[in-house]
Amino acid sequence: MKVNVRVIPNSKKEDIVIDGEKLKIHLKAKAINNEANKSLIELLSEHYNKRKSEIKIVRGLKSRNKVVKIL
Repeated sequence: MKVNVRVIPNSKKEDIVIDGEKLKIHLKAKAINNEANKSLIELLSEHYNKRKSEIKIVRGLKSRNKVVKIL
C-alpha cells in the first residue's frame, strides 16, 4: 500500500491528520540529519501496527511531501 504524506517537522505535538487522500503528519523532530524521516517511520509503524522495517519512504526523502510504502 502506498500512502501520500505531508510532513510538518518541528511541531509542538506528534499526530496524524487524515486530509482527503493524504496524511498530514506533525512531528516533533527537526528536519536535520534525517531525524524527521526516522520519526515519521516510527510514528507510522505505531499507527499501522507494523514493524519499522516494513515501512519505506519511496519518494521525497528531502521533501515535506513524501510517498511511503507500507508492506
